[in-house]
Amino acid sequence: MQKPSELAAFRLRHSLRVRWAEVDPQNIVFNGHYLSYFDIGVTEYWRAIGLPYPEGMAGTGGDLFAVRSVINYHASAHFDEILDICVRAEKLGNSSMTFEMGIFRDGERLISGEIVYVNADPESKTSRPLPEKLRQAIETWEAGGSAG
Repeated sequence: MQKPSELAAFRLRHSLRVRWAEVDPQNIVFNGHYLSYFDIGVTEYWRAIGLPYPEGMAGTGGDLFAVRSVINYHASAHFDEILDICVRAEKLGNSSMTFEMGIFRDGERLISGEIVYVNADPESKTSRPLPEKLRQAIETWEAGGSAG
């Protein structure tokens, strides 16, 4: 993974407040919850590009499977803080896509990471090219356009 991007590099920002159930006895967000935060961010990304999941994949003959997740911890989040969950498409391959993830508090990067998804046949789990409508929606969004 490249050097993590700063807040301004992310077009998708989704705010959430840390809930009591997400902190551990140290009063910091338990490390496993950051993957849930990433998932919330990706869900909001699909909505932002106009292809909410799973409806956005309907009729493509494929589905998306997470094959890699990376989390880098830079600082801790605490109960009741407002976090910005940020997502950007870092790379689109033939059948895979890599999302850069960032979690920020008041502009300070707390967490950086990535998630790699592969488009595959739901039955055989063999990879398939990314659907053109998905590729187009991501490229348009990342270039500053609006959801289709």
